[in-house]
Amino acid sequence: MTTTITDQEFSKFQRFIFEAAGITLAPAKKALVSGRLSKRLQAHQLSSYGQYFDLLSSDGAAAEVQTAVDLLTTNETYFFREPKHFELLRRLAMAARVAATPLRVWSAASSTGEESYSIAMVLADVLGDTGWEVVGSDISSRVLQRARAGHYPMERGRNIPADYLKRFCLKGQDDQAGTLLVQRALRQRVSFAQVNLNTDLPRLGSFDIIFLRNVMIYFNGDTKREVVNRVLALLKPGGHFCIGHSESLNDISTAVVQLAPSIYRKP
Repeated sequence: MTTTITDQEFSKFQRFIFEAAGITLAPAKKALVSGRLSKRLQAHQLSSYGQYFDLLSSDGAAAEVQTAVDLLTTNETYFFREPKHFELLRRLAMAARVAATPLRVWSAASSTGEESYSIAMVLADVLGDTGWEVVGSDISSRVLQRARAGHYPMERGRNIPADYLKRFCLKGQDDQAGTLLVQRALRQRVSFAQVNLNTDLPRLGSFDIIFLRNVMIYFNGDTKREVVNRVLALLKPGGHFCIGHSESLNDISTAVVQLAPSIYRKP
């Protein structure tokens, strides 16, 4: 029997995920919340979403709260999304090679890791084995576990350049057919950390390039400003900042100057 989430129950989960992650869930996301949490009701043999919310509010529910946050914040992603950002990354990496300066890049909402490994492939190609570092972060511990494994369905890699696919990935055989595995040497060059962008950030150091793509669409205006200011505090002067093509920093931040749609630079 399918359990239906009521408007009152949905409003509780809207408040829950806003308080946990700063994410604003529009009314149109009601079906998404119902679908993603339905298995948790089954797992705990609960008959309503209200009962599940009560469970999340109870003492000793920290692990289940993290599970719920994971389920409600996970976003679909793929390799080499928005190619112009990777063209910029290549140019910056080539300039760093000429200047013999190291390059640190932060994938600030890395989800299951495709963005972080796409960045790493470009840097490994241009800079070789040294002089660069990639940090990937996400609020979801579950997707970070998948990111560290670096194992994906082959269709996720449809945009990986053929030479990169050959150099940096292993094609699954037999029972792993239809999958790809990022090579261990590249996986070891990418570090992943659980970071909630809606709270004080841990000590990550400063970065030359920060990717914060397709994240702001989930925040309201005040939260966008707080998150962007928090993230930009870690961008070095002269550093570059990439956001999603459907996003804008208009009325959000004056700390960076727009160079092109979705690409900014810190003076």
